[in-house]
Amino acid sequence: MLPTFDQLGLPQPLLNALSQAGIAEPFPIQAATLPDALAGKDVLGRAQTGSGKTLAFGLALLSRLDGGRAKPKRPRALILVPTRELAMQVSDVLSPLARSLGLWCRAAVGGMSFVKQAEALRRGVDLLIATPGRLSDHVRQGTCVLDDVLYSAIDEADQMADMGFLPQVREIMDLTDPNGQRLLFSATLDGDVDQLIKQYMTSPVTHSVAPATASVTTMDHHVLLVSREDKPAVVAEVAAREGRTIMFVRTKHHVDRLATRLRSIGINAGALHGGKAQGARTRVLGEFKDGHTPVLVATDVAARGIHVDDVSLVVHVDPPADPKDYLHRAGRTARAGQSGTVITLITHDQRHSVRRLTDRAGVRAHNVRVRPGDAELIRITGARTPSGEPVPERPVPAARPKARTGGYKGRKFGNTNAKRDGGKFGGPKRDGGNRSFRGKREGGRSEHATHR
Repeated sequence: MLPTFDQLGLPQPLLNALSQAGIAEPFPIQAATLPDALAGKDVLGRAQTGSGKTLAFGLALLSRLDGGRAKPKRPRALILVPTRELAMQVSDVLSPLARSLGLWCRAAVGGMSFVKQAEALRRGVDLLIATPGRLSDHVRQGTCVLDDVLYSAIDEADQMADMGFLPQVREIMDLTDPNGQRLLFSATLDGDVDQLIKQYMTSPVTHSVAPATASVTTMDHHVLLVSREDKPAVVAEVAAREGRTIMFVRTKHHVDRLATRLRSIGINAGALHGGKAQGARTRVLGEFKDGHTPVLVATDVAARGIHVDDVSLVVHVDPPADPKDYLHRAGRTARAGQSGTVITLITHDQRHSVRRLTDRAGVRAHNVRVRPGDAELIRITGARTPSGEPVPERPVPAARPKARTGGYKGRKFGNTNAKRDGGKFGGPKRDGGNRSFRGKREGGRSEHATHR
């Protein structure tokens, strides 16, 4: 039996807020890590995406912050995440809980107004949720000072490593209180992540609630062998099914092409990739979540951290590059105890590579050859024939004039807090600031995105 939130020792306002949100019992990762985190220990949590990690570190940080108050530009706690979407999701989950304690929780991510984020920081932020690239910008511009960060959490650390963010993460962590508490959550704790643990954590307590292979018993895996000629028709029939479906492809150009083709034959599909402006990405996700758009075509930018209820089918239109990508894509379905199906569409030449990939991912997939209209295809996916009537593009509201998002210039918002000559984060420069932050920005690694 798992302990209740009340038994874990959370502040009463947090318990009330959880109850109002309909969150009655902790997930295993929350029950395992919260006692040590609330006791002030450094904690390592290994669990797959969708396992409840956000509340595991979020409740711990909010409880530790209870009773204090942030100074202007000086957040007291920090959550680092790899992508904009994950940052916004974490913010949506934690902001109402923070308000129950009278705390301010804000996000700082690329693709959104730098000026508004800086103004929020100036007013005082207790818990800052940030992507490494945008937080680095704020530090360079002097709009955020990390000296007072006593509690920090790094979420999806293995993806941080995969996307090349660890140099930025290290420089950010170097500016936080060296005696502070650190929480790190990841699907795997090896390789570069292990180096991060050794450098920044003190006698961490490790909790692992899931192996780094597929283990969800409510998830069915199928590998469907199709001919190259039949594949477009099979994809279309699968997309025409009832229910929420996510289709993964490797490149942003393929995302746009496939979504456009599906809409042309009567399937309301949205496109999500790192090449889209943040407003467009937010709109597409919102329409998918509210059911207006039942099919989401995406690159791996959506494979981590995006929680959408009732996704009943995940389709690898393009097989993933490695086992971790397979598992993170698959993790969009069968969440929180629900059931789901994962299918991988392959052609004859991909059989051996996909078999090796699924073996390494710990997946036992059912293999079957299918053609458009096959009974087995319908049984597995619920495939239907598309209506053929094009879906009109939904009108996009006219954009308001944008505020400058590239940071501050001029004396009004001078770089008063950043170190100048020879400082780690140097003053503002024409080439965008300190060269130590030339690494990849938010976005999928296969998309070569460079969003700030």
